[in-house]
Amino acid sequence: MRKKGLYERYFKRVIDVTCSSAAIIVLSPVFVVTAVLVKKKLGSPVLFTQERPGMNEEIFKMYKFRTMTDERDENGDLLPDHLRLTKFGQFLRSTSLDELPELFNILKGDMSIIGPRPLLVQYLPLYSIHQRKRHEVRPGLSGLAQVSGRNAISWEQKFELDVNYVENVSLTGDWKLIFLTLKKVFVREGINSETAATMEPFKGSKKETVSYEK
Repeated sequence: MRKKGLYERYFKRVIDVTCSSAAIIVLSPVFVVTAVLVKKKLGSPVLFTQERPGMNEEIFKMYKFRTMTDERDENGDLLPDHLRLTKFGQFLRSTSLDELPELFNILKGDMSIIGPRPLLVQYLPLYSIHQRKRHEVRPGLSGLAQVSGRNAISWEQKFELDVNYVENVSLTGDWKLIFLTLKKVFVREGINSETAATMEPFKGSKKETVSYEK
């Protein structure tokens, strides 16, 4: 069992609650304007909710502003992501405005400001033993992988960075990642991979995977 430091045990959650509460209040006009524009340009519902694994692989509902339309083909199936992702949706993603509702996940305790990003539930059986360590902390609004390339780096690189973060959680490290995240938002880089609208699905690592039961 990984040993948690003083900061992680007693202070990280306090900072999460304080900062997310302040951000929600300060950014409330941005929430309203974004919600109105999403409603007008992309339709309802304004929020996109999806189950994601959190700390200790407990499942929670993550909130985001929607960035895609619900356009379907003649068979009623959703069109590919790149066809449903509008210019407005791309703008929301490039500015990270779509992530703002996750501040409420942080306030609830589902997430942290900094930590490995919460990925899809169907990826759980595909992780190696090493990669699975990313769930030993609360998932984050941003993290080491996000400031190191986001969707422009490989899955293996992401997971290595995630585990590196888990094994070295610290106050100075978190604040450094917060400032680097703000810098990335202004630069708007690493939003997409080279071959997909967002990121190719994770299909498993060449490393050893483990059976998953919940």
